[in-house]
Amino acid sequence: MHRRTFIKNTGAVVALGTASPGLAFTEVKAKNKLPKWKGFNLLDFFSPDPNKQRKATASEQLKWMSDWGFDFVRIPIAYPAYVRFDRSRNITPEEVYQIDERAVDQIDKLVQAAHQYNIHVSLNLHRAPGYCVNAGFHEPYNLWTDQKALDAFCFHWNMWAKRYKNVSSKSISFDLLNEPSMREDMNDQLSKRTSVPGAVYRKLVIAASEAIRKENPKHLIIADGNDVGSSVIPEITDLDVAQSCRGYNPGIISHYKAPWAMKDTANIPEPKWPGQVGDKYLSRELLEKFYQPWIDLIGKGVGVHCGECGSWNKTPHPVFLAWFNDVLDILSSNGIGFSLWEFAGDFGVLDSRRADVAYEDFHGHKLDRKLLNLMMKY
Repeated sequence: MHRRTFIKNTGAVVALGTASPGLAFTEVKAKNKLPKWKGFNLLDFFSPDPNKQRKATASEQLKWMSDWGFDFVRIPIAYPAYVRFDRSRNITPEEVYQIDERAVDQIDKLVQAAHQYNIHVSLNLHRAPGYCVNAGFHEPYNLWTDQKALDAFCFHWNMWAKRYKNVSSKSISFDLLNEPSMREDMNDQLSKRTSVPGAVYRKLVIAASEAIRKENPKHLIIADGNDVGSSVIPEITDLDVAQSCRGYNPGIISHYKAPWAMKDTANIPEPKWPGQVGDKYLSRELLEKFYQPWIDLIGKGVGVHCGECGSWNKTPHPVFLAWFNDVLDILSSNGIGFSLWEFAGDFGVLDSRRADVAYEDFHGHKLDRKLLNLMMKY
């Protein structure tokens, strides 16, 4: 080190120490490798049956998002929505490869519309060949145990990577698999779930990454946390792959009375925030402990984003907003962006059908202005 540089640096330290006697040095937070995107999940292609899809997201809705300061959408896709097969029976392994180009073009239409408003798009396989966190479709194999399923998984990701080969990672990312877990019964929504073994998840991430980056080595890849998105995946921190957490903790707040998430929706205590709920005291401290491993992950040089967050419409609105404010404050203060599940629908800022909200009429929709303002604050 040159003498002048040494004097300059040590002088700055001395000046800091003398200017603020008695104050400890403040630890500088690591910078998140991912931008602090904020936005919404769009469920246009969420159903495996194209005839049961949601109403398409209109271009004007993307403009509203952009005008409100949002710059991110995650598109959770069920792969059967863009595959051709006889829907009167279960899909076969061979039919998983039969891409319906017209259906893919419809997904691409939404991607292009978002890009027109400078909104980053994260494509996600919510249902991948051989796995989905939800029931409702019979898979021909198991993604975690069958090589044929993993081969098909990589085929689909290579197809998407090829389509967006020349699109910058500033505009598109590839979120490999929604909320991985091991489930005893793939067709039972509430069957017992366990962690995916780290080595098994690592194998999947490496295989899919190779299939994607074969088309463009700079493609941005995101892996959802283990245990249905809630746990950091230490086995892949050495890979050039970001990780996605969730904003659903605790479930008694986010999924209060949700029949697909709770076996007994009738006999559960009413949520409070903060407050005693059942045998637990729910507070910000609980959230800080939950997110600490994700914050630590940033310090290890891994990008982190919260791919889904929010609350179903049965949670009392004041409780939801108080809890969600703490969730977003913890994420945002650590440089972590977020994506609400969903834009329009039961979890959304539009048409959420809550019984305790004074909605604002907004271009033919019911707008939850309090929720929107909360999200815009961060």
